Amino acid sequence: MEKRREIAAALRYNPEEHNAPVVVAAGRGDLAKKIKEIAREHNIPIYEDEALADALVKLGVQVEIPPELYQAVACVLAHVARLDQKAPFTLPPGRRGDQ
Repeated sequence: MEKRREIAAALRYNPEEHNAPVVVAAGRGDLAKKIKEIAREHNIPIYEDEALADALVKLGVQVEIPPELYQAVACVLAHVARLDQKAPFTLPPGRRGDQ
């Protein structure tokens, strides 16, 4: 059995700047491991979808996702939104309004 090689991609979506999410990091092997490590360190959710990650890696970085990937990426964004709803909301230091 062949061992699968790590693959990862990171997206950012700012509707004020782009029409669609943008690939901000993508890679295989050690680079993929580093992308996942950074995500964990910053409590960024990780969504496992090897086919989607492969498509995003092939796009390259600083590229808006094309329309044919909208549905797959919408599933990722919905997953992240569900996770955000479950997380307790706290304001960062200096933004609590009680100072």
